[in-house]
Amino acid sequence: MVRFIPQFNNSSAPKNNDPTPPLLDAGGDPLPSQDLTGDFSGDSPRRLSGNINPNLEVSPEPIARPRRRQPPLPQLVKALGGGFRNTIRATGNILGFRFLKGRWRWYVLSTMLIGTGSAAAAGYWAWLEVESSLPSFQLRERVMNYVRSGALTIKAADGHIIHQSGPVTHDRVTIEQVPPRLAQAFIAIEDRRFQEHDGVDYQGIFRAMLSNLESGQVVEGGSTITQQLARIIFLDQERTYWRKLRESRLAQKIEAQTSKDDILEQYLNLVYLGSGAYGIADAAWVYFSKPIQKLTLAEMATIAGLAPAPTEYSPLVNPALARRRRNLVLQRMLASGYITPAEAAESIASPLETNPSPHRATDREASYFVEFIKTELPKHVTPETLANEGLIIETTLNRTWQQAAEKVIQNTVAEDGQYDGFSQAALVALDPRSGEIRVMVGGTDFQTQKFNRATQAQRQPGSTFKGLLYTTAIAAGFSPEKSYLDAELTIGDYKPKNYGGKFRGNVSMRDALTSSLNIVAIKVLLDVGWNPVITLSKKMGIQSNLQSTYSLALGASEVNLLELTGAYGTLANRGKHTSSYGIKRIVDQTGKIIYEARPQSVQAVDADTAAIMTWMLRAVVDSGTGGAAYLPDRPVAGKTGTSDESRDLWFIGYVPQLVAGIWMGNDDNTPTFGMSSAAARAWGQFMTTVIKDLQPEEFPPLPSLDREATIKVEPIKPPNSNLNTAGTSGDPNSGARDSWDNNAGRGDSGGRRREPEPVNDYVPPAASGRSGGGEYQPVPEARAPEPVAPAPEPVAPAPQG
Repeated sequence: MVRFIPQFNNSSAPKNNDPTPPLLDAGGDPLPSQDLTGDFSGDSPRRLSGNINPNLEVSPEPIARPRRRQPPLPQLVKALGGGFRNTIRATGNILGFRFLKGRWRWYVLSTMLIGTGSAAAAGYWAWLEVESSLPSFQLRERVMNYVRSGALTIKAADGHIIHQSGPVTHDRVTIEQVPPRLAQAFIAIEDRRFQEHDGVDYQGIFRAMLSNLESGQVVEGGSTITQQLARIIFLDQERTYWRKLRESRLAQKIEAQTSKDDILEQYLNLVYLGSGAYGIADAAWVYFSKPIQKLTLAEMATIAGLAPAPTEYSPLVNPALARRRRNLVLQRMLASGYITPAEAAESIASPLETNPSPHRATDREASYFVEFIKTELPKHVTPETLANEGLIIETTLNRTWQQAAEKVIQNTVAEDGQYDGFSQAALVALDPRSGEIRVMVGGTDFQTQKFNRATQAQRQPGSTFKGLLYTTAIAAGFSPEKSYLDAELTIGDYKPKNYGGKFRGNVSMRDALTSSLNIVAIKVLLDVGWNPVITLSKKMGIQSNLQSTYSLALGASEVNLLELTGAYGTLANRGKHTSSYGIKRIVDQTGKIIYEARPQSVQAVDADTAAIMTWMLRAVVDSGTGGAAYLPDRPVAGKTGTSDESRDLWFIGYVPQLVAGIWMGNDDNTPTFGMSSAAARAWGQFMTTVIKDLQPEEFPPLPSLDREATIKVEPIKPPNSNLNTAGTSGDPNSGARDSWDNNAGRGDSGGRRREPEPVNDYVPPAASGRSGGGEYQPVPEARAPEPVAPAPEPVAPAPQG
């Protein structure tokens, strides 16, 4: 029974003079509005006429209440709780299939429901497949550091690119360097809603479909700039729906992690624009021989029009089609409001003029260092990786210091070289604590000769080797105050001399090192022995072969600048040797680190020995042959070196945080008439720039000179010499009393060899097997003699200084 009960609450009470209250059912819900006039007839619903008595009950037949239709989704949700049949029935009602009766309705609707569910499941599976196929690493890092397969990018320590090779963008630009209208040209023709979409432009896709249908061919694409960037970095050019799905999803992820400016910058640097040009800066040079800042509006439009089909639209291949494409870009720019009608008309009317140039690669920085890095790569990655993957090499190079070093070497050779007779020089600087190569200059002109004199040239170190000899003596317990007689010396046919041919009588080891006295150095070698010197030198970083000869003390065995500088770095690092290296990390295309340097330090010599040697080498700079390397605001330790006839001029010096070495000479090993002070002076000029970045530090304090030996000596007792070794030979602490006969030295006062010199001691490169300019082949000396009866050795040229 339906009762019409008047309700007088706030929501349903009659308003003003409305005499008719709302009609409510027994549950209190308002009934649908009814026409309350007229008669009942036929099967039509009962109707009431006249005024309604609020207390009237109508019986016995209730008035049928019309059903209210629920929205489709709530119907379906409600039906899902009632089982499969209710779901089918609700689906049919929603779709309007009431005309289907019985089983037909069930069959059709169940089939549609199953099909829809299957489609939904397939779509969900496809979405999962797309998501699982996308890179799991940070997309922004990959986007901003992308390198194509086969490309090689070498960076300095500050991240600046110093060299690239392979399919790379040689001339990169930042978004701030891009002329606004050049960027607008690309946006207008490639992605007019670039600033609005989230990576995928659905309006653009629909617009492209209509344009293509209208023209009957593909005239417009729907890919955004972000999608194109995703395709360049992560995908290939395969034309499949699967690739398109992945491309779209990648674009959305890139947009979520990367700013619009970064996306546009990377796109403009990476997009291939034909003729080997990657990016807008390369294209501007290849087609117009201009930097991008000097391009005209028409030229900008020409470059922007190349992106979809670089060869087809190339102004060098198809000028007529390129011109039409350029004009389309200009029209799009006008439609987007980027240019005025006058500018568009003027540019469209202009002829298409090109000025092609050969591809211009980025000017390589630190060329000798770059080539050194390339030779080191095979030690860390396989040949297949080098050939097939795009690699980023992060190095240890300090660009500011490198530029200062290159300037010093250029100026030194140009100014001092012409007077002192040397034509080449090299410089290396290392961090002695980490082993990082901070600077490497292998010569003055890489373009004409790629031979690296810092790593490939084997030269006699001269008196710079004395730093390693005296380190061995100090480690063996010798006191720096131990006295030796500086006088003429003859060992068989070997008759060394001091620089200048003068002798100083009794001198301490420290003073002998400060003044670089050759006679004392040989006597120290005889007291210590070949084997301890060679063994310790190897621990300190010397890798070249050292000969067991008397002239080893004077630097007759050849070494290269890098290893000798590293050996002095051991002293700077308190006796710990860290192998030098230039590669910090190697990163592949995905941003994965495939190599990372983990330098290990080895205690090559005890810290007290290193501190004593630093104290002795400071005297070389403060009051000895290395005075030109003096720095006013901090202590410096170092050693000069000059080989026979000044063929090689050296200085190796260090402060606590940096060790640097310089070599000067001629590739063909001809004599110079210079002095090692020139190398010390160049070292000081270089360090004047470097110390601006290094806070002053003090060297370790001088330890007690009365100390225990940490290595054993193996004294040499040469026959046929003017030495009196009785009683004191081999005593490392014989004090002021010398172990040498004061009456020695009555032989050849000229200090020359007694055996005849070879007619030709220069071996051309082809004969020597060495790369680079012909290296000097020293006269072979005798190997280490047997302990009982050592044989006299032939004499190599006695290094000086």
